[in-house]
Amino acid sequence: MAQWEQQLEEVVRTRRTALIGYACLFAPDRVEAEELVQDAVVRTFARARSWPDVASAEAYVRRAVRTSFLDGARRRTRGRDAVRLLGRGPERRSPDDTAVTGLDVRAALRALPARERACVVLRHIDDLTVADIAAELGLSDGAVKRYLSDGTRRLREQLGDAVAWPADAPDPAAPTVAVLPSATRSL
Repeated sequence: MAQWEQQLEEVVRTRRTALIGYACLFAPDRVEAEELVQDAVVRTFARARSWPDVASAEAYVRRAVRTSFLDGARRRTRGRDAVRLLGRGPERRSPDDTAVTGLDVRAALRALPARERACVVLRHIDDLTVADIAAELGLSDGAVKRYLSDGTRRLREQLGDAVAWPADAPDPAAPTVAVLPSATRSL
């Protein structure tokens, strides 16, 4: 068995659940998250390429998950824009119309527009810097800061007291989010 085949088997066997959990932060549901992971694994290993270790292969799959999500979001947006320009189909709904009212972080993330969600996940889950996020997504630092600021504001509106928001955060785009135990939540 070739090295890339062993790495593929290892990634799927040991990291599949973690990869699906990661994709769930982007995708609206588990089925789409599983599809994102499947597409990312296929894209990653389609060229029979080997990595120095399984962790490197997994990191590449995670990057492919992000890329697949953003590509899909762009395609959906273009399709909706084309339908709207032609005067057909339903009017475009705002993220606020589709937001889930629960205090669940994943539900609140799903309510964010695609770029805001990607920036927030990359900053707070992957712990990337603004410059790293900008390079990853092909955006300017200023655009990333704006998406982080808007995304954080929307999360704050959705989650309210269910999240510990540090008052001394130097930059509104850089707060650390921590979910509080359900006993401290106010409804």
